Amino acid sequence: MTKMINLTINNIPVTVPEGTTILQAAKTAHIEIPTLCYLKDINCIGACRVCVVEIVGRRGLFASCVYPVEEGMQVLTNTPTVRSSRRTTIELILSTHHKKCLSCVRNNHCELQSLAYDYAVDEDRFVDEEPIYKIDDLSPYVVRDNNKCIQCLRCVSACNKVQTVGAIGQIRRGFNVHVGSPFEISLNETSCVGCGQCIVACPVGALYEKSNIDQVWDAIADPKKKVVFFTAPSIAATLGECFDLPVGTNVEGKMVQAMKMLGDVEVFNMNVTADLTIMEEATELLHRLQEDKPLPMFTSCCPAWIKFCEHNYPELLPNLSTCKSPQGMFGALLKSYYCEKHNIDPKDLFVVSVIPCTAKKFEVTREELAPNNIPDVDVALTTRELSRMIKHAGIAFRDLPGREFDNPFDIATGAGAIFGATGGVMEAALRTAAHLIDGTNEALEFKDVRGTVGIKEAAYTIGGTEVSVCVASGLGNARKVIDMIQSGEKNYLFVEVMACPGGCVNGGGQPVQSDSVRNYTELKANRAAVLYNADKDGELRCSHDSPVIKMLYDEYFEAPGKEKAHHLLHTTYTPRKKL
Repeated sequence: MTKMINLTINNIPVTVPEGTTILQAAKTAHIEIPTLCYLKDINCIGACRVCVVEIVGRRGLFASCVYPVEEGMQVLTNTPTVRSSRRTTIELILSTHHKKCLSCVRNNHCELQSLAYDYAVDEDRFVDEEPIYKIDDLSPYVVRDNNKCIQCLRCVSACNKVQTVGAIGQIRRGFNVHVGSPFEISLNETSCVGCGQCIVACPVGALYEKSNIDQVWDAIADPKKKVVFFTAPSIAATLGECFDLPVGTNVEGKMVQAMKMLGDVEVFNMNVTADLTIMEEATELLHRLQEDKPLPMFTSCCPAWIKFCEHNYPELLPNLSTCKSPQGMFGALLKSYYCEKHNIDPKDLFVVSVIPCTAKKFEVTREELAPNNIPDVDVALTTRELSRMIKHAGIAFRDLPGREFDNPFDIATGAGAIFGATGGVMEAALRTAAHLIDGTNEALEFKDVRGTVGIKEAAYTIGGTEVSVCVASGLGNARKVIDMIQSGEKNYLFVEVMACPGGCVNGGGQPVQSDSVRNYTELKANRAAVLYNADKDGELRCSHDSPVIKMLYDEYFEAPGKEKAHHLLHTTYTPRKKL
């Protein structure tokens, strides 16, 4: 039985389990203690000193994010000493912070800016020569601006502790300390996989996605271009947060309407090619089982995971499914089938994907996805970028009516929708694999692979064959799973990997939520619930039941895994150096 601890916080009695920190205990008393470096499950180092409190009978101030409660402890969070200390700390942080707030991507949504306002901080109290760092914008996905970095190390912890990529860390000492890559090289030259978890962890504007907004506006304005958008499953579950709607609000109809108002564009549903991915991937899995090809088969829909594998486990590239991601498949489908059907030169079709992921910005640059030097997808926009375009266009998003996706890529299944949550690809594939093996359609829910736990295992009997599966969420967990497989400890047949913890709903391109939300709200679960509800409430729940999928195979691809489908919908991978 867990021992309970009794204490007071600002004279309010509190009872919490042993091991609880003062910061956590204060929340149960409805007391907010400010933080900067602390981020639940990612960073807890007590470095920024913004969360300090006083403890009656003890000298000094204590970092509440790391200090455990004790029986009879009396904590004070709002004394003149505490407020003065926090104010001075914020002023010192601002003294070396590049204060270009008006044009910053985090303006009005910056944790440091909010604290400065709350504590009435004069940003010029400590005037010193600000260090000048060159902005690293050489990668196609992430921009790193150390002039705005506050050394909270949340990004470093996300990269090293959670993702185990290690592309960034602290360099030098004292006043010259800063976050950077080995030997001060560009992030583009490292083993960075572009997952963007550093961005969503950053409390300020030191990290942000490389914007492609201007390219899209230019294409919309070009009379020679036909512009089409398609949106990933999780966008409808998160875009509302950019317009102050509650976490877990489904805004699919408003999203489509807003995008149609950006210009003369078509808006398609990427859930369609999530279904297409399942048809190809489930077929590939069955072929591997029958033809003694490399197992386990790993999913291939996450570009950050693919790049992680290329850098760290090139020996496993034969185990990756050869299926393109849903983004890659949609681009190939549009530049072939759609262009042929509408007599459009592929060079004149400008394809925009809206995705929850910064790694997709790298994916669209891959040579394997640009036949004849024409990229299948021209631009990948994050959820945040789409929200900025909507705001720039003066669209009152919250007041919009709903609207359906455009034909012919409008109808998709619940299996495609759950792609955006960890375990969703696995569950969708199992639904269709069961059908392909024995023609049944009975098992619609494989709940063992659901949830936000980092590693999930299950075994199912499909067509008389036991299929052992595993789902890894977050690259640190993927590394653990690979180690278990390579050591012989585990023997899976099918493994799903999503680079971002929780899957695409928690992707690096999703709306950035402040620590006050992330520390106390189950973001991943609430966002994923939107997708599972859409699946549960839909009439079509298996990819092979989609009328659009049936049409595509009848009119164009013939059958999953056939020559034309393999040529357009599958790809290869490239071993990369590790640094």
